[in-house]
Amino acid sequence: MFERYGHQQGALRGPNPRKHGRPSHHPLVAVLAEAHFLLHGWLRSGNCGTSRGVVEFLKEALALLPEKHALRVVRADAGFFDQQLLGFLEQRGLSYIVVARLSLWLKREAARVTAWRALDQHYAVGEFSLQLFGWDRPRRFVVIREELRAERPSLGRKLLEVPGYTFRIFVTNLALPPEEIWRDYNRRSDMENRIAELKHDLAADAFCLQEFFATEAAFRSILLLFNLLGEFQRAAGLATYRQPATLRTQVFLCGALLGRAGHRLVLYLSSSGGGLQRRIPLLEKVLAYGTSTSPKLHPRPTT
Repeated sequence: MFERYGHQQGALRGPNPRKHGRPSHHPLVAVLAEAHFLLHGWLRSGNCGTSRGVVEFLKEALALLPEKHALRVVRADAGFFDQQLLGFLEQRGLSYIVVARLSLWLKREAARVTAWRALDQHYAVGEFSLQLFGWDRPRRFVVIREELRAERPSLGRKLLEVPGYTFRIFVTNLALPPEEIWRDYNRRSDMENRIAELKHDLAADAFCLQEFFATEAAFRSILLLFNLLGEFQRAAGLATYRQPATLRTQVFLCGALLGRAGHRLVLYLSSSGGGLQRRIPLLEKVLAYGTSTSPKLHPRPTT
């Protein structure tokens, strides 16, 4: 949620977990997690539920994906536990892992599981198949059971029928073992870092104009900037992914003066911060990148 402090278009009260009752905008973002790339983004009014419009959103996102690229798996949290979304993914032949919203029926079914397979002394896995009310078919549910421990907080939910444990439940159409489903979904947590970078490094929640579509345009511009920074890292051959704030301090930020050498403008870089010598290999990799770049990035021929 992007909290707002005014009367801008679309800034409405909704399910804001941090500041209850505060008007906000509700963004929706599709992240290619392993590639550190934002595929698509919407800005919605603050009174929208998490899954509001998600099928249309995914149709647009998939249309943006080049034909030679394929999605390995779609991962989503409990806010997207919805028959319409699951049916759409199955219709498109996409694999998915979605956290189940623990309704009364799911809690009862999880409590009935007897065939547990221990992973270690604290964790065990099980599964069941269930067709919920309003669903068009039964689906596979994977259950992770964790023993309660005093020294470590548990992430799941408690069931009154099964004291001493917490449970996490996922719905999936993958045929992998339950522990692989769990581990695969846990890798989605890196997406939360991308959301934090958008907000804290690029101030995605700070650009708010009076008109809604102007605010959304600013929001999408920041998504584009995020992708450009990611592409810059690939072009520069950086060994590991760096957050936008890290790029700013370690790569882009450098003391400099704009001056003249004869009739030419010259940018003098500070040597104390590494200056040009530290950046020459970086610039050479960017200029030699396989994808064509703007002519403005190529040095003028010398005579």
